[in-house]
Amino acid sequence: MRVGILKTGAPPEPLETQFGGYPDMLRRLLGERAHDYVEFDASSGVLPPAPDACDAYLITGSSAGVYDTHPWIAELIAFLRSARGKAGLVGVCFGHQVMAEAFGGQVIKSPKGWGVGLHTYDLHEPVPGLAGLSALAAAASHQDQVVVPPPGARVLASSAFTPFGMLAYGDQSAISIQLHPEFEPAYAKALIEARRGARYSDLQADQAVASYQAPDDRAALGGWITAFLNGLPANRSV
Repeated sequence: MRVGILKTGAPPEPLETQFGGYPDMLRRLLGERAHDYVEFDASSGVLPPAPDACDAYLITGSSAGVYDTHPWIAELIAFLRSARGKAGLVGVCFGHQVMAEAFGGQVIKSPKGWGVGLHTYDLHEPVPGLAGLSALAAAASHQDQVVVPPPGARVLASSAFTPFGMLAYGDQSAISIQLHPEFEPAYAKALIEARRGARYSDLQADQAVASYQAPDDRAALGGWITAFLNGLPANRSV
């Protein structure tokens, strides 16, 4: 399967050198050789030549907000709308938010503040790839949130902090999640330390780092994305 990765941001430079970029993390999560990956630097204005250039697209996390005025965000939203029904879509964090915005939802900078550390969502229905789980835990690193889901989107999982944390789109082949299943605990903790005293207080940082002592469901969430991709129609790309 030809899978396009739409890169919308990057880790802080020292961490990217150590852990790789967000596309690298997604490939590790899903399997380096599981698909024919093609990377597009959407944050630099580079998008696929046509929506059906790939069978599916993964939209990464970003430090940007969907409400920012960067031209590339509007271009990405237009591309996602054009890809509706023509390719599978998977959004992670910013990808989750920009998909919601593109398809009629609303995203804001939440007055709840930062969600950081290992967060747990309750599952609301059986989900392919997540059989047997009633809840799932993965890294959170966000201040923005979907506050109005798009028409037709189902909430698959949520928490009190993030009520619209995991969505499936009934009218198209698209899923998204606010959490970061691609963040390995070592990277997640390093990112918190890099932001200590700037974005997070010492108390927030200490609590967030300590949360990673608990087990996570990264592998299961990778299975969820894989099950979705494997369920797409074959030979979709040109």
